[in-house]
Amino acid sequence: MTTEVIDIVVGTVRTGLIGGGFMGRVHAAAARRAGARLTAVASSNRDRAEAVAHQLGVARAEADADGVISASDVDVVHICTPNATHAPLAAAALAAGKHVVCEKPLATSVADARALVRAADEAGVVAAVPFVYRYHPMVREARARVASGRIGTLLTLDGSYLQDWMLRENDDDWRADAAAGGPSRAFADIGSHLCDLVEFVTGERIVRLAARTHRVFDERGGRTVTNEDVAALLIETESGALGTLLVSQMAPGRKNALVIELHGSRRSIRFAQERPEELWVGARKASRLVLRDPATASPGSARLQSLPAGHPMGYQDAFDGFVGDVYAAIAGERPDGLPTFADGLRAAVITDAVLESAERKSWIEVPS
Repeated sequence: MTTEVIDIVVGTVRTGLIGGGFMGRVHAAAARRAGARLTAVASSNRDRAEAVAHQLGVARAEADADGVISASDVDVVHICTPNATHAPLAAAALAAGKHVVCEKPLATSVADARALVRAADEAGVVAAVPFVYRYHPMVREARARVASGRIGTLLTLDGSYLQDWMLRENDDDWRADAAAGGPSRAFADIGSHLCDLVEFVTGERIVRLAARTHRVFDERGGRTVTNEDVAALLIETESGALGTLLVSQMAPGRKNALVIELHGSRRSIRFAQERPEELWVGARKASRLVLRDPATASPGSARLQSLPAGHPMGYQDAFDGFVGDVYAAIAGERPDGLPTFADGLRAAVITDAVLESAERKSWIEVPS
């Protein structure tokens, strides 16, 4: 039996990149997969940009971000730079009439994120934030099963996002500097993905939360650290379902362990990002694993399955699906589930609520 696979390629878009680190490489690969022409790149300096252009096959290097933003042969700007630069760079790109893909967090304050949503609406362009875990086909399958009522009424949920890359005191990164990374680190960096996935899959918003944060080391790399290593949350959704969420960048052995488990009145369902080919479906009398297969998947899941069953798909494939949808939106389509600047604002609102709750040591109502 042959399986028809939907191609994500939508046509030629001229892409400019700002930032040449790991995320810049991921964005570049996804843009190329979507049929884009990589026309310009800027990095921390001209020499670095030249090296990145050579490595990634970008047509030319620009001296700075302004060169990419103002270029007449750039349709969409991908911003892959330290957090504190996101808002000003995105604002400049919108003012220049460019479509924008901005790494999360969209901004390090709610006010800046809200201003970017307004600017994007006024500019009439596509403005997206890569909450790419939405683009794992089995996440879409879980979402479809929840929406269809197959798990019943949502009762409780449990989720975590665990990494270990900041485990030791000498582990350092620009994110640990609040001036570059923002007032929140672990939660803004990875907890935002977890909450986005909770709301996306359940179809319900988090309406209140109680949070605690913890910083293990007050110094890293000879500088003072003020943002958190760990965040733990109790949450309540619109329907009254209760949940627990744990976020840590100091969990030994956990590299990118994003997990969400929902408990309904009929079934439970669990997705683990490090096992993206499967869903665990739990029932009182029998539980089973559902494996990715476009021949049996829901339509929303099947459209993202660029490979047939038995040929594993992973993180880069999810990113490819996201960028493919961004470029489809630029071409005038309306792809389902595309995370926009409004979703980036939502993440900023939840992050702000987490920090406020941790400071006040109390439950916080999360603004809608």
